[in-house]
Amino acid sequence: MKVTVKHWHAVAQWRWDTGAAEPESSDAENEDVCGICRVPYEGCCPSCKMPGDDCPLIWGECTHVFHMHCLLKWIGTPASKQQCPMDRRTWVTAERKIGNS
Repeated sequence: MKVTVKHWHAVAQWRWDTGAAEPESSDAENEDVCGICRVPYEGCCPSCKMPGDDCPLIWGECTHVFHMHCLLKWIGTPASKQQCPMDRRTWVTAERKIGNS
């Protein structure tokens, strides 16, 4: 028996896993991670060799917070276009908002 496919219509679907179905995932603790490396602010960023290394946080005027090392690495890439990685606004560091958590 021989089968010949005359037409094929592929269908794909995707969705975001927002965690809305799980009430525990809406805790502020789960959201306190760097938007670039996804490591908690209390931990060190991937650029730091050991926990306890100086790994300050940096705030933008857009109110997004990142590990300073992660943001500097991001801003240094041509793809960043000097924009916040979360909302794509021009990155402007908020005054007096650089420091440890």
